[in-house]
Amino acid sequence: MKRKIVQIDQEKCDGCGLCIEACHEGAIELVNGKAQLVSDIYCDGLGDCLGECPRDAITIIEREADPYDDDAVQQRLREQSASKTGQPPAASGGGCPGMRMMQFEDDSRSQVSQKDGSEPIQPSALRQWPIQLALVPVNAPYWQDADILITADCVAYALGDFQSRLLQGRRMVVACPKLDQRINDYIEKMSAIIESNNINSLTVAYMEVPCCHGMLRIAEQAVAASGKNMPVRKVKIGIQGDVKEDEES
Repeated sequence: MKRKIVQIDQEKCDGCGLCIEACHEGAIELVNGKAQLVSDIYCDGLGDCLGECPRDAITIIEREADPYDDDAVQQRLREQSASKTGQPPAASGGGCPGMRMMQFEDDSRSQVSQKDGSEPIQPSALRQWPIQLALVPVNAPYWQDADILITADCVAYALGDFQSRLLQGRRMVVACPKLDQRINDYIEKMSAIIESNNINSLTVAYMEVPCCHGMLRIAEQAVAASGKNMPVRKVKIGIQGDVKEDEES
């Protein structure tokens, strides 16, 4: 039969994996670092994945294709759920290296010497990867007994002592409430992280500009939706790097 179906341009695809998360039928997976349609029968042709692709690699076309099979989709989703570990695909399995979950040791790391003899690089306080809220897994070892920092991406550029003041000793997720345009998805994901893991506290860091107040919404509504009671520290940063507010509720 001829019907509408997803087409993925392999030349444009960079393997970020955002379309996989957006596809509610599990019709897309990473193969050799590129997103591919698994089978025609899993794709309903509605295109929920289109808006998530940063490379405009996905389009809806009309072609001869096997009919959409909802029973097969439900079976596939059950199988995916049963085998889910909470860890994104490893690079060795053809997945995107940028989505591979990694945890770094908490002990103090020494300065990194430069081969050219220039000034050593200061060690980073970052303790896990990935950090983008769209990419972090809901279940990961580093969430257990963790203090989480949820921060607008601009904060790290504006605040001179960002790592020592906010990141040190915390796990981090990064988002932009204005450009990402997926606030409700972020609230749902943060709520799932809080609900599924033993989280000690949440710090939300945001810029003073009005659009950045969406970070507060993500943090506050995620905690409320999780049904858990935990302290939320709110840190507002000025565009010149000064701390406007620092309070806990």
